[in-house]
Amino acid sequence: MMVAPICYSLYQSFFRLQSSGLGLTAPTTVFAGFGNYIKAIQDSDFLMSFVRVFTIGIIQVPVMLILGLFFALLLDSAFAPLRKTFRLIYFLPYALPGVIAAIMWSFLYQPSISPFTQILQIFGLNVNFLSSNLVYFSIGNMMTWGYTGFNMIIIYSALQAIPGELNEAASLDGCGWWRTAWHVKIPSIRSALILTAVFAIIGTAQLYNDPQILSQVAPSVSSTFTPIMAAQQSAAGNNYNYAAAQSIILALVTLVLSFAFLRFTQRKEARS
Repeated sequence: MMVAPICYSLYQSFFRLQSSGLGLTAPTTVFAGFGNYIKAIQDSDFLMSFVRVFTIGIIQVPVMLILGLFFALLLDSAFAPLRKTFRLIYFLPYALPGVIAAIMWSFLYQPSISPFTQILQIFGLNVNFLSSNLVYFSIGNMMTWGYTGFNMIIIYSALQAIPGELNEAASLDGCGWWRTAWHVKIPSIRSALILTAVFAIIGTAQLYNDPQILSQVAPSVSSTFTPIMAAQQSAAGNNYNYAAAQSIILALVTLVLSFAFLRFTQRKEARS
């Protein structure tokens, strides 16, 4: 179910449609070699879609992981009340379907009805969260709101697997909550932190729902805002072969980023 579509997309990416004569006859499929890939890497709109995603990811991914770690440590602490209730509250945004959440945020960002805009206007600030200056922040906020709970659950599960003797030993040595978290808990869940970071990198590279919904209300979000949106636009124009090549390039970039991050963490762990 996974390999067949990937292989078919790879196969289609090496062909293109060619019209002959005056265009009165149906176009024929011809072998294009790496022509679609060369066209993609020369496509300024497609390249800019990667720049936008990387710009959002550089800030949003660390913020999301830090918040997920903080909430997980808070739930795992001895003084945390109502653990099950707050765990559900933190996880609830992820359980909400992505499209519905994006539609909800698109209304919350509308300048005329946004409660955030109205609150800021009290302080004399006229802010439009859908403007070109703030749309990156708006999308990053939507992603953080939606996926922090997912990362928190993974990290919290890893914290639950830490032997209680380690925490007791740290307490006997005089370590408070912060020192126990920094010197005992966080090093013990390193693998879970790496896993959530890889998931975040992959998810950010495949960003689609949030900008696609916002593009209906925000002129600053173009139809090629992210790589997947650019590939979708190509497919909508019946240029399926070019869209396949764009999808393969996105998959390769995601693979390289994930692999590079894993190699970096492994080398750092080996040195330590």
